[in-house]
Amino acid sequence: MGNRNINSLSDAENYIKFKFLPQFEKLGFGNYLIILKEGNQKIGGVGIFERKGLDVVDIGFSVLEKFEGKGLMFEAAQKIKSVGMDEFGLKKISAITSKDNLSSQKLIERLGLKFQKYVTLPNESEELMYYETE
Repeated sequence: MGNRNINSLSDAENYIKFKFLPQFEKLGFGNYLIILKEGNQKIGGVGIFERKGLDVVDIGFSVLEKFEGKGLMFEAAQKIKSVGMDEFGLKKISAITSKDNLSSQKLIERLGLKFQKYVTLPNESEELMYYETE
């Protein structure tokens, strides 16, 4: 997800209040916490977002490092993708990732999204890989 300059509890609260909640109110979907059934442990997040610079809503995910490579993010992202398309009527979903994030690229492709082009989001300098459902 990149550095969002969240360095304190107050920063996190403001990010949720001004970024996440308005989208939930407007669209009915957004970012969701991933919690393991076993032990009720919080391990990451997954969601569908309106993102400046993209014409198609974007699926995004993040997971704590010790839970990478276990298939959990694919399961969560696949579920959120189907909810977005089936319950919210989304026709297309996009995804972006850095050129060096091979695990995200593989996950995005497993979700059925295809690489389309390179993009740079507003106020960012990094060129990202852009994927989209067909």
